[in-house]
Amino acid sequence: MPEQANSVVVEKLVKRFGDFVAVDHIDIETRKGEVFGFLGPNGAGKSTTIRMLCGLLRPTSGRAVVAGFDVARDPESVRQNIGYMSQKFSLYNDLKVIENIRLFAGLYSVPAKDLQGRIDWALEMANLKGQENLITGTLPGGWKQRLALGCAVLHKPPVIFLDEPTSGVDPITRRQFWDLIHEMAGEGVTVFVTTHYMEEAEYCNRLALIFRGKIVALGTPSELKRDSMTGQLLLVECEPLGAAVEALQAAPGVMDAAVFGNALHLVVGDAAAAQPQLRSYLETRGISVSRMEQIWPSLEDVFVSLTTASNTAEERKP
Repeated sequence: MPEQANSVVVEKLVKRFGDFVAVDHIDIETRKGEVFGFLGPNGAGKSTTIRMLCGLLRPTSGRAVVAGFDVARDPESVRQNIGYMSQKFSLYNDLKVIENIRLFAGLYSVPAKDLQGRIDWALEMANLKGQENLITGTLPGGWKQRLALGCAVLHKPPVIFLDEPTSGVDPITRRQFWDLIHEMAGEGVTVFVTTHYMEEAEYCNRLALIFRGKIVALGTPSELKRDSMTGQLLLVECEPLGAAVEALQAAPGVMDAAVFGNALHLVVGDAAAAQPQLRSYLETRGISVSRMEQIWPSLEDVFVSLTTASNTAEERKP
């Protein structure tokens, strides 16, 4: 695919802070109109990567091109051709809604002939039509997030970076926010979104899983669940649950054991061969098993499996 057809191209990107490597030789390509998810725990390198791609932080080495501009050579052009919404509410709480919109329109150099139309669009999208003079700080969290998104895309950028945009909002608001994201993607906008919510990752077209600054897996949600799991997954319903998970941590052939609701998820090498052995193992320890079967992993299962494997590999290094 030619580079100009890609919204974001990242090659061997590195960011060091002294001896600490925050982002470690990552490679990414996104496509026009794609919702690309960047998934990982806090401190994994997500926000540092976003700041580099937005032209806010200079890479230590490697290369990144966003909307056709090199982030190291021309960060100002990058910033003028993207939208950015940070994980912390980025508007001014003491300003009125309309004042925030006009401020960002000025920062993004929205042409005068387009200004009123873009203001009307932002108010409509944020469900704030007729509420222009409300003080922004008095708005409910979900309305603030929608307003922040509207302000970030007033200038109709081809690429939008959303850094954990739904942090702290309720599930209904989160779903509505993702509906807006997909509407924009349907219009050809590339949306690059970071999150640590596993259920949100399912809404993305493709995902990169990042851990300790390195990308440990890349693909669609279905591909990751099908191909990236280290081992196979068993669902086990048993009593008592606490004693079972403690016993299984030391069981032969069990790579990982974790509580999921009122059941356990076990990672094993061969699910079919492990079932009779594990059933016997538990029952000899006074734990009754009511159900045991192989299941497809969730993204959370995949991520835990990959990060556990990464931790093990690090521990084995001399």
